[in-house]
Amino acid sequence: MCLGCLSEGVVVIIGTWNLENLFRPGGEAGPRTDEAYEAKLVALADTIGEVAPDVLAVQEVGDPGALDDLVSRLDGRWHTRLAEPDDRGIRVGFLSRFELTGVEQVTRFADGLPPVVVDDDGETVDRMGRAALRVRVAAEGLDVTLVCCHLKSKLLTYPGGRFTPRDEGERARYGVYALNRRAAEAATVRADASGVLGGQGERTALVVLGDLNDGSHAATTTLLYGPPGSEIGTPGFERPDRGDGDRLWNLAPLIPAEDRYSRTYQSRRELIDHILVSHVLLDRVEDVRAGDTGAGSVGDNPAERRDATASDHRPVLATLTTD
Repeated sequence: MCLGCLSEGVVVIIGTWNLENLFRPGGEAGPRTDEAYEAKLVALADTIGEVAPDVLAVQEVGDPGALDDLVSRLDGRWHTRLAEPDDRGIRVGFLSRFELTGVEQVTRFADGLPPVVVDDDGETVDRMGRAALRVRVAAEGLDVTLVCCHLKSKLLTYPGGRFTPRDEGERARYGVYALNRRAAEAATVRADASGVLGGQGERTALVVLGDLNDGSHAATTTLLYGPPGSEIGTPGFERPDRGDGDRLWNLAPLIPAEDRYSRTYQSRRELIDHILVSHVLLDRVEDVRAGDTGAGSVGDNPAERRDATASDHRPVLATLTTD
């Protein structure tokens, strides 16, 4: 495998970005004023213009109309698709300069996964909190399937909408509920990816991307990788093996170390937004980077950022060469 070996070709930029509560003003989650809303749209549009994606997976889209408002501020023609919303009214989707086809949602947990408990009352769920969205794009000779997902947040909420637990026992229990849910969601996206690949990753172009809500070495994130081994930067990377047909490679190690973060949480930089690719795309990867939004450090109370202009996430982008 030779990263960047096809740099003579036309390039396509594929990215992922959590837009942070993109709602129109007036609701509980949206900006409080039209002025704050307009400022956010301008900031989001400016960032998209700067990073110049051809296909952008997005998360935390509230009102579909708000996405239309954003697109109206972008240059050129864009195609959009959105998944169904979660209980909070946010969803994943795609913006693309190319037509989006083969649109499918991924909702119910993969076969064999039991429902998971989500609270102290014993309530269970058997589907993803936020549906993943799968699309196909034919871009400059590159036919690729993309799956956008937004896994269960690390931000814990407690009964009554609290962000603070009553005691450490409650904090630990709800941490387990969230972790189990995120793991089941990751396994569900992985099962869908396996279905797309069919063991033919050397020929089938697949990108799984989105807000995975944990780092590249977290157990829930690595569930998406498939067969272990051959990660970028390891001795096994250059050695083909039988797992290559099913494996997905996280492109995180290709982001320059000083820039390898997509959010700053309580003053700590972390990379929780990821782009994973199948084997056939590895030789097409020319560059991986994170865009800047100017957002500062965030904490555990999202209400404090209701009128924020910049998203609390930075976009992550991969430049791929095409035929």
